[in-house]
Amino acid sequence: MASKNLGLSKEERDAVKQRAAELRSQEKAGKSRAAGEQAVREAIAALPHEDRVLAEGIDRTVSDVAPHLIPKTWYGFPSYANAEGKVVVFFKAASKFTSRYATLGFEESARLDDGDLWVTSFAVLELTPETEKTMSEHIRRAAR
Repeated sequence: MASKNLGLSKEERDAVKQRAAELRSQEKAGKSRAAGEQAVREAIAALPHEDRVLAEGIDRTVSDVAPHLIPKTWYGFPSYANAEGKVVVFFKAASKFTSRYATLGFEESARLDDGDLWVTSFAVLELTPETEKTMSEHIRRAAR
Protein backbone atom coordinates (compact mmCIF):
# COMPACT_ATOMS: atom_id res chain seq x y z
CA MET A 1 0.00 0.00 0.00
CA ALA A 2 1.56 3.28 -1.10
CA SER A 3 1.39 6.11 1.36
CA LYS A 4 0.32 9.54 0.19
CA ASN A 5 2.65 12.42 0.91
CA LEU A 6 0.25 14.99 2.30
CA GLY A 7 2.99 17.30 3.58
CA LEU A 8 5.20 19.76 1.82
CA SER A 9 7.91 18.60 -0.53
CA LYS A 10 11.54 19.19 0.44
CA GLU A 11 11.68 22.12 -2.00
CA GLU A 12 8.52 23.63 -0.48
CA ARG A 13 9.87 23.21 3.08
CA ASP A 14 13.12 24.86 1.97
CA ALA A 15 11.16 27.77 0.45
CA VAL A 16 9.22 28.29 3.70
CA LYS A 17 12.47 28.29 5.69
CA GLN A 18 13.98 30.70 3.19
CA ARG A 19 10.99 33.05 3.55
CA ALA A 20 11.33 33.04 7.35
CA ALA A 21 15.04 33.88 6.99
CA GLU A 22 14.16 36.69 4.54
CA LEU A 23 11.71 38.21 7.01
CA ARG A 24 14.30 38.10 9.81
CA SER A 25 16.92 39.63 7.51
CA GLN A 26 14.56 42.38 6.32
CA GLU A 27 13.70 43.23 9.91
CA LYS A 28 17.38 43.58 10.81
CA ALA A 29 18.40 45.52 7.68
CA GLY A 30 15.26 47.57 7.38
CA LYS A 31 13.12 47.60 4.28
CA SER A 32 15.34 49.94 2.29
CA ARG A 33 15.69 49.86 -1.47
CA ALA A 34 19.45 49.25 -1.13
CA ALA A 35 18.91 46.19 1.08
CA GLY A 36 16.30 44.85 -1.34
CA GLU A 37 18.50 45.44 -4.37
CA GLN A 38 21.37 43.60 -2.67
CA ALA A 39 19.13 40.67 -1.74
CA VAL A 40 17.81 40.42 -5.31
CA ARG A 41 21.34 40.59 -6.77
CA GLU A 42 22.46 37.79 -4.43
CA ALA A 43 19.40 35.66 -5.27
CA ILE A 44 20.01 36.10 -8.99
CA ALA A 45 23.74 35.39 -8.69
CA ALA A 46 22.97 32.07 -6.95
CA LEU A 47 20.84 30.80 -9.85
CA PRO A 48 22.02 28.35 -12.50
CA HIS A 49 23.03 30.05 -15.78
CA GLU A 50 19.74 29.59 -17.69
CA ASP A 51 17.63 30.96 -14.83
CA ARG A 52 20.16 33.70 -14.07
CA VAL A 53 19.96 35.05 -17.65
CA LEU A 54 16.16 35.21 -17.42
CA ALA A 55 16.18 36.76 -13.93
CA GLU A 56 18.70 39.41 -14.98
CA GLY A 57 16.52 40.32 -17.96
CA ILE A 58 13.40 40.56 -15.84
CA ASP A 59 15.25 42.63 -13.22
CA ARG A 60 16.44 44.98 -15.97
CA THR A 61 12.92 45.23 -17.41
CA VAL A 62 11.32 46.00 -14.05
CA SER A 63 13.98 48.66 -13.37
CA ASP A 64 13.30 50.25 -16.77
CA VAL A 65 9.48 50.23 -16.88
CA ALA A 66 8.55 50.31 -13.17
CA PRO A 67 11.46 51.90 -11.28
CA HIS A 68 9.13 52.80 -8.38
CA LEU A 69 8.71 49.11 -7.49
CA ILE A 70 10.96 48.08 -4.60
CA PRO A 71 13.19 45.02 -5.15
CA LYS A 72 13.10 42.32 -2.47
CA THR A 73 13.25 38.57 -2.23
CA TRP A 74 10.11 36.57 -1.63
CA TYR A 75 10.45 32.84 -0.89
CA GLY A 76 13.92 33.20 -2.37
CA PHE A 77 12.58 34.64 -5.62
CA PRO A 78 13.56 38.04 -7.00
CA SER A 79 10.41 40.12 -6.59
CA TYR A 80 9.28 43.72 -6.74
CA ALA A 81 6.83 45.35 -4.34
CA ASN A 82 4.67 48.45 -4.34
CA ALA A 83 4.93 51.29 -1.82
CA GLU A 84 2.83 49.30 0.68
CA GLY A 85 5.36 46.45 0.54
CA LYS A 86 3.03 44.09 -1.34
CA VAL A 87 4.67 41.99 -4.04
CA VAL A 88 3.45 42.97 -7.51
CA VAL A 89 5.70 40.92 -9.78
CA PHE A 90 8.14 38.06 -9.18
CA PHE A 91 10.42 35.65 -11.01
CA LYS A 92 10.33 31.97 -10.12
CA ALA A 93 13.33 30.06 -11.43
CA ALA A 94 12.73 26.73 -13.15
CA SER A 95 15.46 25.25 -10.97
CA LYS A 96 13.66 26.18 -7.74
CA PHE A 97 11.16 23.33 -7.97
CA THR A 98 12.75 21.48 -10.92
CA SER A 99 10.07 22.81 -13.22
CA ARG A 100 10.40 22.70 -16.99
CA TYR A 101 10.07 26.49 -17.26
CA ALA A 102 10.72 29.65 -15.29
CA THR A 103 7.79 31.88 -14.41
CA LEU A 104 7.14 35.60 -14.50
CA GLY A 105 4.30 35.95 -12.01
CA PHE A 106 1.97 38.66 -10.80
CA GLU A 107 0.42 38.81 -7.35
CA GLU A 108 -3.04 40.15 -6.47
CA SER A 109 -1.64 43.67 -6.00
CA ALA A 110 -0.84 43.77 -9.74
CA ARG A 111 -3.26 45.89 -11.71
CA LEU A 112 -3.91 43.42 -14.52
CA ASP A 113 -7.65 42.92 -13.99
CA ASP A 114 -9.41 42.60 -17.33
CA GLY A 115 -13.00 41.42 -17.06
CA ASP A 116 -13.50 37.88 -15.86
CA LEU A 117 -10.13 36.53 -17.05
CA TRP A 118 -6.58 37.92 -16.92
CA VAL A 119 -2.97 36.87 -16.81
CA THR A 120 -1.39 35.98 -13.47
CA SER A 121 1.79 34.36 -14.80
CA PHE A 122 3.78 33.49 -17.89
CA ALA A 123 6.07 30.57 -18.55
CA VAL A 124 9.39 32.01 -19.71
CA LEU A 125 11.83 29.96 -21.75
CA GLU A 126 13.90 32.64 -23.45
CA LEU A 127 14.27 36.40 -23.60
CA THR A 128 13.67 37.61 -27.11
CA PRO A 129 12.69 41.10 -28.28
CA GLU A 130 9.09 39.86 -28.50
CA THR A 131 9.00 38.28 -25.01
CA GLU A 132 10.70 41.35 -23.51
CA LYS A 133 8.09 43.61 -25.13
CA THR A 134 5.23 41.49 -23.76
CA MET A 135 6.82 41.38 -20.30
CA SER A 136 7.36 45.16 -20.34
CA GLU A 137 3.72 45.83 -21.21
CA HIS A 138 2.41 43.58 -18.44
CA ILE A 139 4.88 44.82 -15.81
CA ARG A 140 4.05 48.44 -16.67
CA ARG A 141 0.31 47.73 -16.31
CA ALA A 142 0.80 45.68 -13.14
CA ALA A 143 2.77 48.46 -11.47
CA ARG A 144 0.33 51.31 -12.14
